[in-house]
Amino acid sequence: MPRPDRRRVLAGLGAAILTPHVARAATIRDGAGREIAIPAKVERVFPAGPPAAIQLYTLAPELLLGWPRANRPEELEFLLPGIGNRPEVGRITGRGNSANLEAVLQWKPDLIVDAGSTGRTYVELAERVQGQTGIPYALLDGRFAAIPDSYRILGRLTGRSERAETLAGWCENAMATIRGRIAGIPAEKRPSVYYARGPRGLETGLGGSINVETLSFLGARNVADQPGSGLAQVSLEQVLAWNPEVIVTIDLAFSDAVRSDPAWADVRAVKAGRVHLSPKLPFGWVDFPPSVNRMIGLWWLAKLLYPEAFPEDIRPLARDFHTLFYQVTPSEAQLDRVLSGRN
Repeated sequence: MPRPDRRRVLAGLGAAILTPHVARAATIRDGAGREIAIPAKVERVFPAGPPAAIQLYTLAPELLLGWPRANRPEELEFLLPGIGNRPEVGRITGRGNSANLEAVLQWKPDLIVDAGSTGRTYVELAERVQGQTGIPYALLDGRFAAIPDSYRILGRLTGRSERAETLAGWCENAMATIRGRIAGIPAEKRPSVYYARGPRGLETGLGGSINVETLSFLGARNVADQPGSGLAQVSLEQVLAWNPEVIVTIDLAFSDAVRSDPAWADVRAVKAGRVHLSPKLPFGWVDFPPSVNRMIGLWWLAKLLYPEAFPEDIRPLARDFHTLFYQVTPSEAQLDRVLSGRN
């Protein structure tokens, strides 16, 4: 997750009016280990960024004040009416942060939630915002393996522990099942993978990036396993030198172009027809953003990388995931659109 623009976020602090002190029922430690007071009443929650918005929507959609970015028509089709089209409220952290504290206070939230990095920069931001506004600000660990625990923390904060346990349990069962099946796959049968982003396919996630966590979970060899984290621009010459066996992309233009582009023709993945376009409705299955939407993507990637170990049909898995997490059951035609990635 990119570093937040703290000057912009805190620009409204001087003018912000402190909210009345809210009675607290209990406390809980958030994903950063901070002691957070649980509000006696939670009816309005402000998501600091897209990963938090998605996780909150899947747990308690009625509490979501709005979205960091307004959802597009093709995305709204897969979200609850009246919730998916809630207004754009901006974001406190991440790329394009656009909500200063004055704007946040206008929404009168009972709780602010961020999901992603729990590093010092984000802790300092959370402490400053919470101290100036009196609104509890919880940090959820956005790492893939931490999703179940993040659900439980969010469940306690919002009074939704029972549903949080259901969602956390689904995630834990999926991870345990998949981890068990890949445990016996020898190293030589674990493919090298390049994650291609952007219309030219030359942006990728480095080895320590949250964007490629599911590939790492599956034991795939990320060819961009270089020091550092986050997204990076690479050259075509570098990709040719890596010569990956599989390419996974989220960009339709690149997916269509790479198959007939002579510059990519010698790459093993292109020769073997192993260029895969990730589904992304209503949210991406690999990252974009890196939230709980990656859980169904884990099954999809597992089937691509190790088809013999994962014979399940992805359609019922996707339908069940949509029904449980997004609370909308897609039709067969809608599933076709989701799985095609062409939207």
